[in-house]
Amino acid sequence: MHRPHPCGAHRTLVVIAAGLSTRHVRASMPWLRERARAMGGVRPLRPPFPAVTCTAQADLLTGRSASHHGAVANGWLDREQGEVRLWRQSNRLLQGPMVWETARTRFPGLTVANLFGWFNMFSSADFTVTPRPQYAADGRKRADILATPEGLRERLVHELGPFPLFHFWGPAADIRSSEWIAQATVRVMRWHDPALTMAYLPHMDYVLQREGPDGPGVDGELRELDRVLRFLLGEADERGVRVVLCSEYGIEPATQPIHPNRVLREAGLLAVRREFGGEQLDLNSSPAFAMCDHQVAHVYTRDPAATARARQALARLPGIEEVIDGQDLARVELDHPRSGDLVLVPRPGAWFAYPWWRLDEDAPDFARTVDIHRKPGYDPCELLRDGSGLTAALRTTWFLARKAMGFRALLRLTPLDAGLVRGTHGRASLAGGLEPVLIGEGAFVPDVSTLPLRDVHGVILRNLAGEAA
Repeated sequence: MHRPHPCGAHRTLVVIAAGLSTRHVRASMPWLRERARAMGGVRPLRPPFPAVTCTAQADLLTGRSASHHGAVANGWLDREQGEVRLWRQSNRLLQGPMVWETARTRFPGLTVANLFGWFNMFSSADFTVTPRPQYAADGRKRADILATPEGLRERLVHELGPFPLFHFWGPAADIRSSEWIAQATVRVMRWHDPALTMAYLPHMDYVLQREGPDGPGVDGELRELDRVLRFLLGEADERGVRVVLCSEYGIEPATQPIHPNRVLREAGLLAVRREFGGEQLDLNSSPAFAMCDHQVAHVYTRDPAATARARQALARLPGIEEVIDGQDLARVELDHPRSGDLVLVPRPGAWFAYPWWRLDEDAPDFARTVDIHRKPGYDPCELLRDGSGLTAALRTTWFLARKAMGFRALLRLTPLDAGLVRGTHGRASLAGGLEPVLIGEGAFVPDVSTLPLRDVHGVILRNLAGEAA
Protein backbone atom coordinates (compact mmCIF):
# COMPACT_ATOMS: atom_id res chain seq x y z
CA MET A 1 0.00 0.00 0.00
CA HIS A 2 1.37 3.41 -0.98
CA ARG A 3 2.09 5.80 1.87
CA PRO A 4 2.13 9.57 1.37
CA HIS A 5 5.22 11.47 2.44
CA PRO A 6 4.93 14.15 5.17
CA CYS A 7 5.16 16.79 2.40
CA GLY A 8 1.93 15.42 0.92
CA ALA A 9 3.45 13.74 -2.14
CA HIS A 10 3.33 10.01 -2.73
CA ARG A 11 6.75 8.43 -2.29
CA THR A 12 8.16 7.50 -5.72
CA LEU A 13 11.25 5.58 -6.88
CA VAL A 14 12.52 6.22 -10.42
CA VAL A 15 15.01 3.68 -11.76
CA ILE A 16 16.88 4.29 -15.02
CA ALA A 17 18.25 0.98 -16.33
CA ALA A 18 20.60 1.84 -19.19
CA GLY A 19 20.13 0.09 -22.52
CA LEU A 20 17.12 -1.97 -21.46
CA SER A 21 14.76 -2.77 -24.36
CA THR A 22 11.22 -4.08 -24.51
CA ARG A 23 12.29 -7.46 -25.85
CA HIS A 24 14.82 -7.91 -23.03
CA VAL A 25 12.09 -7.67 -20.41
CA ARG A 26 9.79 -10.03 -22.26
CA ALA A 27 12.41 -12.66 -23.12
CA SER A 28 15.03 -12.74 -20.39
CA MET A 29 13.82 -11.05 -17.18
CA PRO A 30 11.11 -13.25 -15.64
CA TRP A 31 10.72 -11.33 -12.37
CA LEU A 32 10.55 -7.91 -14.03
CA ARG A 33 8.20 -9.25 -16.71
CA GLU A 34 5.71 -10.39 -14.08
CA ARG A 35 6.13 -7.16 -12.13
CA ALA A 36 5.45 -5.15 -15.30
CA ARG A 37 2.37 -7.22 -16.08
CA ALA A 38 0.96 -6.47 -12.62
CA MET A 39 1.60 -2.76 -13.13
CA GLY A 40 0.08 -2.47 -16.58
CA GLY A 41 2.66 -3.80 -19.01
CA VAL A 42 5.84 -2.78 -20.79
CA ARG A 43 5.56 0.40 -22.83
CA PRO A 44 8.06 1.32 -25.57
CA LEU A 45 9.52 4.81 -25.43
CA ARG A 46 10.61 7.09 -28.27
CA PRO A 47 14.04 8.47 -27.36
CA PRO A 48 15.34 11.89 -28.36
CA PHE A 49 18.05 12.46 -30.92
CA PRO A 50 20.75 11.89 -29.97
CA ALA A 51 19.66 8.98 -27.79
CA VAL A 52 22.67 9.16 -25.48
CA THR A 53 22.95 9.28 -21.69
CA CYS A 54 23.24 13.01 -21.01
CA THR A 55 20.68 14.15 -23.59
CA ALA A 56 18.11 11.53 -22.60
CA GLN A 57 18.49 12.06 -18.86
CA ALA A 58 18.27 15.83 -19.36
CA ASP A 59 15.01 15.29 -21.30
CA LEU A 60 13.65 13.25 -18.41
CA LEU A 61 14.77 15.72 -15.73
CA THR A 62 13.42 18.82 -17.46
CA GLY A 63 10.62 17.49 -19.69
CA ARG A 64 12.15 19.54 -22.49
CA SER A 65 14.31 18.93 -25.57
CA ALA A 66 17.99 19.71 -26.10
CA SER A 67 16.97 22.89 -27.91
CA HIS A 68 15.94 24.15 -24.46
CA HIS A 69 18.03 22.32 -21.84
CA GLY A 70 21.28 22.44 -23.82
CA ALA A 71 22.59 18.87 -23.36
CA VAL A 72 23.13 18.31 -27.10
CA ALA A 73 25.17 15.12 -26.51
CA ASN A 74 27.37 13.64 -23.79
CA GLY A 75 29.62 16.61 -24.40
CA TRP A 76 30.30 19.48 -26.75
CA LEU A 77 32.95 21.95 -27.82
CA ASP A 78 33.29 24.94 -25.50
CA ARG A 79 33.73 27.49 -28.26
CA GLU A 80 35.02 30.22 -25.94
CA GLN A 81 37.81 28.10 -24.48
CA GLY A 82 38.37 25.89 -27.50
CA GLU A 83 38.09 22.70 -25.43
CA VAL A 84 35.89 19.63 -25.73
CA ARG A 85 33.99 18.99 -22.50
CA LEU A 86 32.64 15.45 -22.10
CA TRP A 87 30.82 13.83 -19.18
CA ARG A 88 30.43 16.98 -17.10
CA GLN A 89 28.33 16.60 -13.98
CA SER A 90 27.25 20.11 -13.02
CA ASN A 91 23.48 20.50 -12.85
CA ARG A 92 23.98 24.15 -13.76
CA LEU A 93 24.71 23.07 -17.32
CA LEU A 94 21.02 22.28 -17.77
CA GLN A 95 18.64 25.08 -18.64
CA GLY A 96 15.21 24.56 -17.11
CA PRO A 97 13.78 23.44 -13.77
CA MET A 98 14.38 19.85 -12.64
CA VAL A 99 11.41 17.54 -12.13
CA TRP A 100 11.68 17.81 -8.34
CA GLU A 101 11.84 21.61 -8.52
CA THR A 102 8.58 21.59 -10.43
CA ALA A 103 7.10 19.17 -7.87
CA ARG A 104 8.16 21.42 -4.98
CA THR A 105 5.92 24.22 -6.25
CA ARG A 106 3.01 21.95 -5.27
CA PHE A 107 4.65 20.05 -2.42
CA PRO A 108 6.90 22.40 -0.41
CA GLY A 109 9.32 20.35 1.63
CA LEU A 110 9.53 17.56 -0.95
CA THR A 111 12.87 15.80 -0.44
CA VAL A 112 14.86 14.22 -3.25
CA ALA A 113 17.66 11.67 -3.54
CA ASN A 114 19.51 11.35 -6.84
CA LEU A 115 21.95 8.43 -6.95
CA PHE A 116 24.34 8.29 -9.89
CA GLY A 117 22.05 10.05 -12.35
CA TRP A 118 23.84 12.51 -14.58
CA PHE A 119 24.03 16.29 -13.91
CA ASN A 120 24.15 15.44 -10.21
CA MET A 121 26.60 18.03 -8.87
CA PHE A 122 25.59 21.48 -7.60
CA SER A 123 21.93 20.48 -7.85
CA SER A 124 19.00 21.30 -5.58
CA ALA A 125 18.47 17.63 -4.66
CA ASP A 126 18.76 16.91 -0.93
CA PHE A 127 20.77 13.69 -1.16
CA THR A 128 23.18 13.06 -4.02
CA VAL A 129 25.78 10.41 -4.77
CA THR A 130 27.91 10.38 -7.90
CA PRO A 131 31.22 8.78 -8.98
CA ARG A 132 34.14 11.11 -8.32
CA PRO A 133 37.68 9.65 -8.28
CA GLN A 134 40.44 11.16 -6.18
CA TYR A 135 43.36 12.36 -8.32
CA ALA A 136 46.71 12.60 -6.53
CA ALA A 137 49.43 15.02 -7.62
CA ASP A 138 51.67 12.11 -8.65
CA GLY A 139 49.10 10.81 -11.16
CA ARG A 140 47.40 8.18 -9.00
CA LYS A 141 43.64 7.71 -9.28
CA ARG A 142 41.63 6.30 -6.39
CA ALA A 143 38.04 5.12 -6.61
CA ASP A 144 35.65 7.35 -4.69
CA ILE A 145 32.28 9.06 -4.71
CA LEU A 146 31.02 12.58 -4.11
CA ALA A 147 27.97 12.78 -1.86
CA THR A 148 25.78 15.31 -0.11
CA PRO A 149 25.00 16.04 2.66
CA GLU A 150 28.22 15.80 4.62
CA GLY A 151 28.66 12.40 6.18
CA LEU A 152 26.62 10.44 3.61
CA ARG A 153 29.74 9.38 1.68
CA GLU A 154 31.44 8.07 4.81
CA ARG A 155 28.34 6.21 5.96
CA LEU A 156 27.82 4.49 2.62
CA VAL A 157 31.47 3.48 2.30
CA HIS A 158 31.44 2.15 5.87
CA GLU A 159 28.43 -0.05 5.09
CA LEU A 160 29.19 -1.08 1.50
CA GLY A 161 32.93 -0.65 1.09
CA PRO A 162 34.53 1.64 -1.50
CA PHE A 163 32.51 2.30 -4.63
CA PRO A 164 33.72 -0.13 -7.36
CA LEU A 165 34.65 2.63 -9.81
CA PHE A 166 36.62 0.32 -12.09
CA HIS A 167 33.49 -1.83 -12.45
CA PHE A 168 31.47 1.30 -13.34
CA TRP A 169 33.41 1.98 -16.56
CA GLY A 170 36.25 0.36 -18.45
CA PRO A 171 37.14 -3.21 -19.43
CA ALA A 172 36.19 -4.55 -15.97
CA ALA A 173 32.74 -2.85 -15.92
CA ASP A 174 30.08 -5.29 -14.77
CA ILE A 175 27.09 -5.85 -12.48
CA ARG A 176 29.07 -4.98 -9.33
CA SER A 177 28.70 -1.23 -9.84
CA SER A 178 24.93 -1.51 -10.30
CA GLU A 179 24.69 -3.77 -7.24
CA TRP A 180 26.53 -1.16 -5.17
CA ILE A 181 24.22 1.59 -6.46
CA ALA A 182 21.12 -0.50 -5.66
CA GLN A 183 22.41 -1.19 -2.14
CA ALA A 184 23.19 2.51 -1.66
CA THR A 185 19.72 3.46 -2.91
CA VAL A 186 18.04 1.15 -0.40
CA ARG A 187 20.09 2.59 2.44
CA VAL A 188 19.33 6.19 1.50
CA MET A 189 15.62 5.32 1.36
CA ARG A 190 15.81 3.73 4.83
CA TRP A 191 17.95 6.43 6.42
CA HIS A 192 16.37 9.55 4.92
CA ASP A 193 12.94 8.57 3.53
CA PRO A 194 12.98 10.93 0.51
CA ALA A 195 9.72 11.64 -1.27
CA LEU A 196 11.41 11.14 -4.65
CA THR A 197 14.33 8.76 -5.14
CA MET A 198 16.13 8.43 -8.48
CA ALA A 199 18.73 5.76 -9.24
CA TYR A 200 20.77 5.00 -12.37
CA LEU A 201 21.87 1.40 -13.03
CA PRO A 202 24.39 1.35 -15.93
CA HIS A 203 25.07 -2.39 -16.15
CA MET A 204 23.50 -3.45 -19.45
CA ASP A 205 25.05 -0.52 -21.30
CA TYR A 206 28.45 -2.21 -20.97
CA VAL A 207 27.26 -5.65 -21.99
CA LEU A 208 25.31 -4.52 -25.05
CA GLN A 209 28.10 -2.35 -26.45
CA ARG A 210 30.62 -5.16 -26.02
CA GLU A 211 28.44 -7.95 -27.39
CA GLY A 212 25.53 -6.36 -29.23
CA PRO A 213 21.86 -7.09 -28.44
CA ASP A 214 22.19 -10.73 -29.54
CA GLY A 215 25.52 -11.50 -27.89
CA PRO A 216 26.07 -14.88 -26.20
CA GLY A 217 26.31 -13.42 -22.71
CA VAL A 218 23.34 -11.04 -22.88
CA ASP A 219 20.68 -13.37 -21.44
CA GLY A 220 22.81 -14.19 -18.40
CA GLU A 221 23.57 -10.54 -17.74
CA LEU A 222 19.88 -9.66 -18.03
CA ARG A 223 19.11 -12.26 -15.37
CA GLU A 224 21.71 -10.61 -13.15
CA LEU A 225 20.00 -7.25 -13.63
CA ASP A 226 16.64 -8.92 -12.97
CA ARG A 227 18.02 -10.08 -9.60
CA VAL A 228 19.25 -6.61 -8.66
CA LEU A 229 15.93 -5.02 -9.65
CA ARG A 230 14.03 -7.59 -7.61
CA PHE A 231 16.00 -6.50 -4.56
CA LEU A 232 15.63 -2.77 -5.21
CA LEU A 233 11.97 -2.73 -6.23
CA GLY A 234 11.15 -5.18 -3.45
CA GLU A 235 12.40 -2.60 -0.96
CA ALA A 236 10.17 0.00 -2.60
CA ASP A 237 7.18 -2.33 -2.23
CA GLU A 238 7.88 -2.90 1.46
CA ARG A 239 8.07 0.85 2.03
CA GLY A 240 4.91 1.66 0.08
CA VAL A 241 6.86 3.51 -2.62
CA ARG A 242 5.54 3.82 -6.18
CA VAL A 243 7.89 2.69 -8.94
CA VAL A 244 8.73 4.12 -12.37
CA LEU A 245 11.34 2.15 -14.33
CA CYS A 246 12.67 3.25 -17.69
CA SER A 247 15.69 3.20 -19.95
CA GLU A 248 17.09 6.12 -21.93
CA TYR A 249 17.79 4.32 -25.22
CA GLY A 250 17.91 0.96 -26.92
CA ILE A 251 21.10 -0.51 -28.35
CA GLU A 252 21.26 -1.90 -31.89
CA PRO A 253 23.98 -4.02 -33.53
CA ALA A 254 27.05 -1.98 -34.48
CA THR A 255 28.10 -2.88 -38.00
CA GLN A 256 30.13 0.06 -39.32
CA PRO A 257 32.41 2.57 -37.57
CA ILE A 258 32.70 5.92 -39.37
CA HIS A 259 35.73 8.21 -38.96
CA PRO A 260 34.68 11.78 -39.89
CA ASN A 261 37.82 13.36 -38.46
CA ARG A 262 39.99 11.40 -40.87
CA VAL A 263 37.91 12.74 -43.76
CA LEU A 264 38.19 16.30 -42.43
CA ARG A 265 41.95 15.86 -42.15
CA GLU A 266 42.23 14.60 -45.71
CA ALA A 267 40.24 17.66 -46.80
CA GLY A 268 42.76 19.96 -45.09
CA LEU A 269 40.27 20.99 -42.40
CA LEU A 270 41.72 19.24 -39.34
CA ALA A 271 45.25 19.83 -38.05
CA VAL A 272 47.47 17.69 -35.79
CA ARG A 273 50.80 18.15 -34.06
CA ARG A 274 53.36 15.62 -32.82
CA GLU A 275 53.56 15.09 -29.07
CA PHE A 276 55.18 12.18 -27.22
CA GLY A 277 55.53 10.32 -30.50
CA GLY A 278 51.83 10.53 -31.42
CA GLU A 279 49.53 12.78 -33.40
CA GLN A 280 47.58 15.10 -31.14
CA LEU A 281 44.55 17.04 -32.32
CA ASP A 282 45.36 20.74 -32.83
CA LEU A 283 42.00 22.45 -32.41
CA ASN A 284 43.62 25.87 -32.52
CA SER A 285 44.66 25.33 -36.14
CA SER A 286 41.68 23.24 -37.32
CA PRO A 287 39.00 24.90 -39.47
CA ALA A 288 36.68 21.96 -38.69
CA PHE A 289 36.44 19.17 -36.11
CA ALA A 290 33.87 16.42 -35.41
CA MET A 291 32.95 15.67 -31.80
CA CYS A 292 31.92 12.03 -32.16
CA ASP A 293 29.49 10.51 -29.67
CA HIS A 294 27.96 7.13 -30.50
CA GLN A 295 25.50 7.78 -33.36
CA VAL A 296 25.82 11.55 -33.51
CA ALA A 297 28.69 13.79 -34.55
CA HIS A 298 28.66 17.53 -33.94
CA VAL A 299 30.93 19.21 -36.50
CA TYR A 300 32.28 22.57 -35.32
CA THR A 301 33.70 24.90 -37.96
CA ARG A 302 35.63 28.16 -37.97
CA ASP A 303 33.64 30.03 -40.60
CA PRO A 304 30.99 29.55 -43.34
CA ALA A 305 33.61 28.60 -45.91
CA ALA A 306 34.88 25.78 -43.67
CA THR A 307 31.29 24.68 -43.05
CA ALA A 308 30.66 24.37 -46.79
CA ARG A 309 33.90 22.43 -47.36
CA ALA A 310 33.19 20.12 -44.43
CA ARG A 311 29.66 19.43 -45.61
CA GLN A 312 30.90 18.56 -49.10
CA ALA A 313 33.57 16.20 -47.76
CA LEU A 314 31.38 14.47 -45.18
CA ALA A 315 28.31 14.01 -47.39
CA ARG A 316 30.28 11.48 -49.46
CA LEU A 317 31.34 9.45 -46.43
CA PRO A 318 29.95 5.87 -46.52
CA GLY A 319 27.47 5.22 -43.72
CA ILE A 320 26.18 8.78 -43.47
CA GLU A 321 22.40 9.07 -43.65
CA GLU A 322 22.12 12.84 -43.29
CA VAL A 323 24.17 15.98 -42.82
CA ILE A 324 22.09 18.59 -40.99
CA ASP A 325 23.16 22.22 -41.03
CA GLY A 326 22.32 25.08 -38.70
CA GLN A 327 19.22 26.15 -40.57
CA ASP A 328 17.63 22.71 -40.15
CA LEU A 329 18.69 21.83 -36.59
CA ALA A 330 15.29 22.86 -35.19
CA ARG A 331 13.78 19.88 -37.02
CA VAL A 332 15.74 17.49 -34.78
CA GLU A 333 15.44 19.77 -31.72
CA LEU A 334 19.13 20.57 -31.61
CA ASP A 335 18.98 24.29 -32.39
CA HIS A 336 21.12 25.35 -29.45
CA PRO A 337 24.40 27.33 -29.33
CA ARG A 338 26.24 24.23 -28.06
CA SER A 339 25.39 22.22 -31.19
CA GLY A 340 27.80 21.88 -34.06
CA ASP A 341 27.53 23.90 -37.24
CA LEU A 342 26.77 20.55 -38.86
CA VAL A 343 25.26 17.47 -37.24
CA LEU A 344 25.86 14.03 -38.74
CA VAL A 345 23.31 11.21 -38.56
CA PRO A 346 24.47 7.67 -39.47
CA ARG A 347 22.56 4.88 -41.12
CA PRO A 348 21.28 2.05 -38.89
CA GLY A 349 24.19 0.09 -37.43
CA ALA A 350 26.78 2.75 -38.22
CA TRP A 351 28.38 4.91 -35.53
CA PHE A 352 31.02 7.65 -35.26
CA ALA A 353 34.54 6.95 -33.98
CA TYR A 354 36.70 9.90 -32.89
CA PRO A 355 40.22 8.96 -34.21
CA TRP A 356 41.98 11.25 -36.69
CA TRP A 357 45.15 9.14 -37.17
CA ARG A 358 45.51 6.45 -39.83
CA LEU A 359 48.36 4.31 -38.45
CA ASP A 360 48.26 2.72 -34.99
CA GLU A 361 51.81 3.88 -34.29
CA ASP A 362 50.63 7.49 -34.69
CA ALA A 363 47.89 7.22 -32.04
CA PRO A 364 48.26 9.68 -29.14
CA ASP A 365 49.36 8.28 -25.79
CA PHE A 366 45.87 8.36 -24.26
CA ALA A 367 44.24 6.38 -27.10
CA ARG A 368 45.15 3.00 -25.59
CA THR A 369 43.95 3.96 -22.10
CA VAL A 370 40.66 4.57 -20.31
CA ASP A 371 40.62 8.37 -20.29
CA ILE A 372 37.11 9.73 -20.77
CA HIS A 373 37.99 13.37 -20.12
CA ARG A 374 41.11 13.64 -22.32
CA LYS A 375 39.64 12.06 -25.43
CA PRO A 376 37.71 14.64 -27.51
CA GLY A 377 35.01 12.10 -28.32
CA TYR A 378 33.37 8.99 -26.95
CA ASP A 379 35.41 5.76 -27.18
CA PRO A 380 33.47 2.51 -26.61
CA CYS A 381 36.71 0.57 -27.14
CA GLU A 382 37.45 1.45 -23.50
CA LEU A 383 35.02 -1.34 -22.56
CA LEU A 384 37.23 -3.90 -24.32
CA ARG A 385 40.67 -5.40 -23.68
CA ASP A 386 43.46 -5.40 -26.23
CA GLY A 387 44.78 -8.94 -26.58
CA SER A 388 44.00 -12.14 -24.71
CA GLY A 389 43.01 -12.34 -21.08
CA LEU A 390 46.52 -13.50 -20.16
CA THR A 391 48.15 -10.64 -22.06
CA ALA A 392 45.87 -8.10 -20.37
CA ALA A 393 46.57 -9.64 -16.95
CA LEU A 394 50.33 -9.43 -17.50
CA ARG A 395 50.08 -5.80 -18.63
CA THR A 396 48.01 -4.93 -15.59
CA THR A 397 50.46 -6.68 -13.23
CA TRP A 398 53.42 -4.87 -14.79
CA PHE A 399 51.59 -1.55 -14.60
CA LEU A 400 50.74 -2.03 -10.92
CA ALA A 401 54.31 -3.08 -10.11
CA ARG A 402 55.76 0.04 -11.75
CA LYS A 403 53.24 2.25 -9.95
CA ALA A 404 54.13 0.60 -6.63
CA MET A 405 57.80 1.41 -7.24
CA GLY A 406 56.91 5.07 -7.82
CA PHE A 407 57.27 5.14 -11.61
CA ARG A 408 54.81 6.90 -13.89
CA ALA A 409 53.03 4.39 -16.11
CA LEU A 410 50.08 4.02 -18.48
CA LEU A 411 47.74 1.05 -18.40
CA ARG A 412 47.50 0.39 -22.14
CA LEU A 413 44.60 -2.04 -22.43
CA THR A 414 42.25 -0.24 -24.86
CA PRO A 415 42.27 -1.61 -28.42
CA LEU A 416 42.37 0.77 -31.38
CA ASP A 417 40.15 -1.29 -33.68
CA ALA A 418 36.69 0.32 -33.65
CA GLY A 419 35.35 -2.68 -35.56
CA LEU A 420 35.45 -4.69 -32.31
CA VAL A 421 32.46 -2.78 -30.91
CA ARG A 422 29.23 -4.79 -31.25
CA GLY A 423 26.50 -2.42 -30.04
CA THR A 424 25.70 1.26 -30.46
CA HIS A 425 22.96 3.82 -29.83
CA GLY A 426 21.98 7.38 -30.58
CA ARG A 427 19.50 7.16 -33.45
CA ALA A 428 15.94 8.02 -32.47
CA SER A 429 14.39 5.36 -34.71
CA LEU A 430 15.03 1.72 -33.88
CA ALA A 431 13.86 -1.69 -35.05
CA GLY A 432 10.86 -3.12 -33.19
CA GLY A 433 11.79 -4.60 -29.83
CA LEU A 434 14.96 -2.51 -29.45
CA GLU A 435 13.17 0.59 -28.19
CA PRO A 436 13.78 1.84 -24.65
CA VAL A 437 11.22 0.80 -22.10
CA LEU A 438 8.82 2.31 -19.57
CA ILE A 439 7.27 0.31 -16.73
CA GLY A 440 4.93 2.19 -14.45
CA GLU A 441 1.52 2.00 -12.88
CA GLY A 442 -0.95 2.24 -15.72
CA ALA A 443 -3.08 4.98 -14.18
CA PHE A 444 -0.20 7.46 -14.43
CA VAL A 445 0.94 6.62 -17.97
CA PRO A 446 -0.81 8.19 -20.99
CA ASP A 447 -2.73 5.67 -23.10
CA VAL A 448 -0.63 5.95 -26.27
CA SER A 449 1.27 3.27 -28.17
CA THR A 450 4.67 4.98 -27.88
CA LEU A 451 5.54 7.71 -25.40
CA PRO A 452 8.33 10.29 -25.97
CA LEU A 453 11.00 9.77 -23.33
CA ARG A 454 10.71 13.37 -22.13
CA ASP A 455 7.10 12.63 -21.16
CA VAL A 456 8.40 10.36 -18.39
CA HIS A 457 8.92 13.70 -16.63
CA GLY A 458 5.13 14.05 -16.47
CA VAL A 459 4.69 10.41 -15.40
CA ILE A 460 6.94 11.10 -12.40
CA LEU A 461 4.96 14.21 -11.45
CA ARG A 462 1.67 12.28 -11.67
CA ASN A 463 3.04 9.50 -9.45
CA LEU A 464 4.06 12.08 -6.86
CA ALA A 465 0.67 13.80 -7.02
CA GLY A 466 -1.42 10.62 -7.28
CA GLU A 467 -3.23 12.01 -10.31
CA ALA A 468 -4.24 9.80 -13.23
CA ALA A 469 -3.12 10.59 -16.77
